[in-house]
Amino acid sequence: MTVLATYTFGQALLTVLEFALLFLWIWVAIGVIADIFRSHDMSGWAKAAWLILIVLVPLLGVLIYLIARGHKMSEHAVRDAQTQDAAFRQYVRSAAASPADDVAKLEDLRNRGVLSQEEFEQAKTKALAGSSTGDVQTQ
Repeated sequence: MTVLATYTFGQALLTVLEFALLFLWIWVAIGVIADIFRSHDMSGWAKAAWLILIVLVPLLGVLIYLIARGHKMSEHAVRDAQTQDAAFRQYVRSAAASPADDVAKLEDLRNRGVLSQEEFEQAKTKALAGSSTGDVQTQ
């Protein structure tokens, strides 16, 4: 019981601060390691060297990486976000295509003479049947 009596409120606050800093340190270290792996502008040997430095001397390794390549981290994050956004937009466009759009494209092909009337009817039936089952067709 004497241990609890000597553990003051200030020491408790200091312990909470230490845990918060530890959590922040782990977050930054994981961010740096993730950036090392997603860097396409570094060779495999450079990535291995950075990882060895971070494993052997964690605080110094991460600080050196942030100083030397910190600007690249934001560029990588922006590029990855743009890639994900473009992929999402493409998916939404392909998923939102309605059967009416498909039939309009088929009618245009028929009017230009690319499709015959029989081919048009078959493709139209297929497009309308695919939409009723909820299938997403890729071209």
